[in-house]
Amino acid sequence: MSGKNSRADWAHGPIRPAPHGIRRSERNSIMKTVIVCTSVSHGNTKRVADAMGQVLQARVVAPEQVDMAELATCDLVGFGSGIFMQNVHPQLRQFVQALPTGARRNAFVFTTSGLPALRVRPFTRPLVRLLQQRGFEVRDTFSCRGFDTSFPFRLVGGIKSGRPNGADLVAARTFAEGLRDRIGAAS
Repeated sequence: MSGKNSRADWAHGPIRPAPHGIRRSERNSIMKTVIVCTSVSHGNTKRVADAMGQVLQARVVAPEQVDMAELATCDLVGFGSGIFMQNVHPQLRQFVQALPTGARRNAFVFTTSGLPALRVRPFTRPLVRLLQQRGFEVRDTFSCRGFDTSFPFRLVGGIKSGRPNGADLVAARTFAEGLRDRIGAAS
């Protein structure tokens, strides 16, 4: 971790050992991964998703582009959103609420935001709980700062201009490498 980033700037939770039931694609030894991402303001979350997607060799798609048959065959599914009024974007939340329950799949959640999350209520918590209700095992979470021009910040030109920056994207890649190494090794 670089000295420039503090816990308030970006953080991710622990990666727990993967259960014995994780599958890899029969075709090759790469985990089949899709990242579902809602990035509507400045492309902050999409840049983070793309960095993670490169490491995980994952396709990054918006909720409306998801192929449900493909999603059902994934070893790992990422869910990412910018934060709006302390919550993930309604489009991603509604997408997750509409997912069928039952199939145990591994997932991770990531967010970008202009302001840091409160320790007592991480931005990722509601989405993690919703995914767990749908049958996902959320393996880890990641958050970093992003350029924010929502009101009232737009009055001063926004906050966290230039974020996510190079260090944030390195942290996102490192996070994805950790997921790949830990979850993939258990297959």
